[in-house]
Amino acid sequence: MTHSVLPVAPSVDVIEKTFADLKARIPRQRALSAKERIARLDALYREVWKRRNDLKTAMWNDFRKPAEEVDLTEIFVIKSEIKTVKRNLHRWMRPKRMPGGLAQIGSASWVRPEAKGVVLIISPWNYPMQLVFRPLIAALAAGCTAMIKPSELTGHTAQVVAEIVSAAFESDEVAVVQGGVDTATHMLNLPFNHIYFTGSPAVGKIVMKAASQHPCSVTLELGGKSPVILDDMRSFRDAAKKLAWAKLSNAGQICVAPDYVFVPANREAEFISALKRAMLDMYPGETSANKDYQRIVAPHHAKRISILVDDAIARGAKCVLGGDIETDSCFVPPIVLTGIDKNAKILEEEIFGPVLPIIPYTSLDEVIRFVNDRPTPLALYVFSKRKRFVDSILSNIQSGGASINNCVIHVSSNYLPFGGLGNSGIGSGHGEYGYLEFTHLRGVYEQRFDGAGALLMPPYSSWKTNVIDRLLRWL
Repeated sequence: MTHSVLPVAPSVDVIEKTFADLKARIPRQRALSAKERIARLDALYREVWKRRNDLKTAMWNDFRKPAEEVDLTEIFVIKSEIKTVKRNLHRWMRPKRMPGGLAQIGSASWVRPEAKGVVLIISPWNYPMQLVFRPLIAALAAGCTAMIKPSELTGHTAQVVAEIVSAAFESDEVAVVQGGVDTATHMLNLPFNHIYFTGSPAVGKIVMKAASQHPCSVTLELGGKSPVILDDMRSFRDAAKKLAWAKLSNAGQICVAPDYVFVPANREAEFISALKRAMLDMYPGETSANKDYQRIVAPHHAKRISILVDDAIARGAKCVLGGDIETDSCFVPPIVLTGIDKNAKILEEEIFGPVLPIIPYTSLDEVIRFVNDRPTPLALYVFSKRKRFVDSILSNIQSGGASINNCVIHVSSNYLPFGGLGNSGIGSGHGEYGYLEFTHLRGVYEQRFDGAGALLMPPYSSWKTNVIDRLLRWL
């Protein structure tokens, strides 16, 4: 099945020919049984497993991602997603009988799940395999063909991904198109049936505008500033450890990474001490020499983080843990900031790096106001053993998803919807929710014998008017 990989930044003609081939295959793809769709997912995972070491090497070369985290956050996630789809796909694909009302007497109704068609998957660089293949799994399960645009910032991984796809699928079923902004622009001009984009809110708006020209449906998995709210707990040790992992894993380059932490004002010093201890225990010794500590993906991203930190310090913030940011080598050490001015850029822009601002609070109302004055976050984290405290936050602060007494790990679930709200995204992914994003739910109505509706068509005599009046009063 292996076919040649498309060249990087192919011509417009090649992109359009690839799209035409994907579109031509749709009738056959839609007709695939659950068993045939599952066979394609199995083929994908076989190739991923075959190229396991190549993926580890590629991600190390792209941004020094530890091999263990490639296994845990890339390959394991894909295997888990495929297992969930295989276990449930037959049920998801079945037409679902629907009830009717008085107007539907003598009829039958059902919902028929159907593939949307040709889909475009635009993936980011922070999880350069997982965020390509997780939506692809959903698209294939739904019976779609797919064009994939991986990030050019993780070029080594994008090449391995392209080779995996070429070995697992026919060229008119799944195609990987590598390239930069110009390539993405050409792709967005094509009349896809659905676009699944993962990335920043700014680029998400560009994708949404392009989709409106066709038009087509979109899934936008964006980002935002995900807050953490700590209750006045007996001990901060467990919360500090989980926060340290969530903030420093992938060097903080996670769309749902904790972006700032609210801590009771009278316990701020205690929490900071626990957090620093947890971070140093996780990455002991010289951080820059620690093989488990990842790099920022590119110098300009490291520079962006450095500017945010410098702005906060210039406005009076104190760095209680940190070191020099080396932009050329893309190294940003774990940084913890306190005493942050409310107008600092770091409280407005998504950090996407291993920097954690700490904000003391004296009342929960001020926390709720602060979060609600900003765009809806992709994730919301609450650490508390008090149900009333948790319920108050969940009832008063909206977010794409929420996690209680943990961070980030909710994203690994194949049974929870993962998606944003407003500025943090549109639509949901993972498990059945991902399958439904690529599925058109077609309502089908069949009249089996005439009901009362046929008797109430024009001309409207006095008795028909009387019957209509009685119906409205009775219903």
